[in-house]
Amino acid sequence: MKYFRLIIQLVLVFTIVSCANRAAGPTGGPKDSIPPVVLRTIPVNNALNYKKKEIQVFFDENVSLEKVNENVIISPPQKTQPIVKANARVLTVSIQDDLQDSTTYSILFGNAIVDLNEKNPLPNYTFSFATGQEIDTLQVSGKLINAENLDPMPGVLVGLHKNLHDTAILRDQFTRVAKTDDEGRFTIQNIKEGKYKLYALTDLNRDFYYQPGEGIAFYDSIVIPQIKVVQQTDTLWKDSITIDTIKTESKLTYLPDDLVMKLFKESKKRQYLVKSERPAEKYFHLFFNDRQDSLPKIEPINFELNTQFLIQKTERKDSLVYWIPDSAVYKQDTLSMAVSYLKSDSLFQLVSTIDTLKLVLRKPKTTVKTKDGKPKLITPLTFKTNLAGNFDLYRDIQIEFEEPLDSIHNEKIKLVQKVDSIFNPINFTWLPLDSIRRKFLIRHVWKPEEEYELRLDSAAFISIYNRSTNEQKTPFKIKSLDEYSALKIILQKYDSLVVLQVLDSKETVVQTQKAKPKGNLFKYLKPGDYFVRLFVDNNQNGLWDPGDLEKRRQAEAVCYFNKKMTLKANWEIEESWNHLDPAMLNKKPEELLKEKKK
Repeated sequence: MKYFRLIIQLVLVFTIVSCANRAAGPTGGPKDSIPPVVLRTIPVNNALNYKKKEIQVFFDENVSLEKVNENVIISPPQKTQPIVKANARVLTVSIQDDLQDSTTYSILFGNAIVDLNEKNPLPNYTFSFATGQEIDTLQVSGKLINAENLDPMPGVLVGLHKNLHDTAILRDQFTRVAKTDDEGRFTIQNIKEGKYKLYALTDLNRDFYYQPGEGIAFYDSIVIPQIKVVQQTDTLWKDSITIDTIKTESKLTYLPDDLVMKLFKESKKRQYLVKSERPAEKYFHLFFNDRQDSLPKIEPINFELNTQFLIQKTERKDSLVYWIPDSAVYKQDTLSMAVSYLKSDSLFQLVSTIDTLKLVLRKPKTTVKTKDGKPKLITPLTFKTNLAGNFDLYRDIQIEFEEPLDSIHNEKIKLVQKVDSIFNPINFTWLPLDSIRRKFLIRHVWKPEEEYELRLDSAAFISIYNRSTNEQKTPFKIKSLDEYSALKIILQKYDSLVVLQVLDSKETVVQTQKAKPKGNLFKYLKPGDYFVRLFVDNNQNGLWDPGDLEKRRQAEAVCYFNKKMTLKANWEIEESWNHLDPAMLNKKPEELLKEKKK
């Protein structure tokens, strides 16, 4: 009886546990992370003498396609894109162009093939066949990086040209092609023996030709694919001191396998008038697509021919603001004019052209009156500065006025320094920044931790429209030296053409200096993480310049110091840099690459 009672209790426990487990519901098992598996193909991969234009690939599960136009590419390139479809477990490729005789075809799927449910990709699947009696087996590989910042360039077309003429990229399609992976690496497969030119191309319109405005890279030397047999020795040990067996195996290596190309966009652009607008009655804008060598000529149509403009322009003269001093002109709702300028034709040659513009005031004019019906007084002229309560020791005061100035009353501009609770006037330098008197600098050698005040009396500045500024006082204090860090970089191999740049962790340029024989000291850096980059300024214009395909000129060389530097307050770090060290060539600090991936 005792044993019978114990058995009944055990049955009840198992029943309760079983019911609890059932109530918890099914767990579903681990998530599928396995990509589709190819079971067979029609024809077999690397088939010979195949003349049909349809290929079928059979999988172990249902598949679908992702971004076919971006991922799938046929080598040699096709004038008409193939039709690629997925139906259940079968993928079908229908080639639209006529097949060439004695040619090896490669279909590169990239990451287009995924399983239907979990979207696990079958990475970089490639299918090849030959229309002749042999399949080409040579291949070359390498890496594509951004010429300016050495970032890897994913998803870019890389191709070989059998035509060795420099203009082949402009008029002939590639002989063999591939695409770079997420790390910018590429492998071009199924190449015939011979000599080739190597290019990379962003190919925005997918025509396999270079068009101005696309990214381009070219390899300086002729590429000759080859196979090298390498003997590999593997030693097996019985124990830590006794050799058991030495095995020697032959391995095929495809060369070259270390090609490096740098992608850039040429500075050449089509020149044309992008847009014109009149956001306010007293000025209008003209925007051009690229740098202009000279200003456009304006011929008035519905206003006085002798009208004079004040022209606010960028250094490139691609953005222009025309201020209209004459009230008889700017009070017109619509200004009609003929604008003559140089415009690019289809061959990128500049030709003279004339556009007729009608500039309509965006906002309707309104007359504001006071309660007694009299016109409202002219509103004060406003301006903005870069002043802050805590001001940097190295910075100039910048002032930008709402309108161009007609007059400046220097006696009403005062800079004072607080000494023992008394403000004493000090000397300063007043510098214009533009030709129309809208932007200015106030320069003074500041003292750390001292207090100053910028005082502007009423009507210190009067605009060309007779508007004047109000009285204003702006106190500020200069930061302490303890709030800054410094970094000194000494080039072991001094080069007068080198320009050094200090970058923050977002790769924003913080300071730039031309290389000095005894090293460069970068002062007044805020504590934090920094990197150093240099470029070789071949044309000595102080700017990094991209390459030129027509002149076969590569972009100016860029190099990164190989580590991050953490600066602390009131510290100075000194680093010696051999920028010609091959170990640093075309490499970027890992921390910057990781930040870019974020």
